[in-house]
Amino acid sequence: MNILSYSLKQTQEIAAKLAAQLKSGDVLALTGNLGSGKTAFVKGLASGLGCAKNKVLSPTFVLMRQYKGKLTINHFDLYRLKNIRQLEQIGYEEYFYSDGITAVEWADKIEECLPRGYLRVDFKILDENKRRLKFSSYPKNKFAKAIKTLCG
Repeated sequence: MNILSYSLKQTQEIAAKLAAQLKSGDVLALTGNLGSGKTAFVKGLASGLGCAKNKVLSPTFVLMRQYKGKLTINHFDLYRLKNIRQLEQIGYEEYFYSDGITAVEWADKIEECLPRGYLRVDFKILDENKRRLKFSSYPKNKFAKAIKTLCG
């Protein structure tokens, strides 16, 4: 399903709405070019889960940060990831299969490491402020209800 966002604030609102539908152990695979809205989306997730969204920073230089709220968010940014070994060294599986929500920016770099069930969100820049967010559930029905709530 595709959703259009016309601002940073709207991207965050979409994510906050989605956060209310997420459960412990859910993984979100975020893909898209630089500046397409992935980190803004994670800020919205944080807000929706009761974390301070002003604490959400792109963890580019440390690969992963955690934010505490109703559920912990494990926020990975793999932009600078050189190889899978770097991910293994920080014990990524411990986070992917934890009781928190895991959001992975640049998830297309590690598709083979993603769990069997995850929600993929592809971000596409349409113009300066407009973005297309494409939601895909793997397996198909795992996140169907969560995605459907974004329509209304």
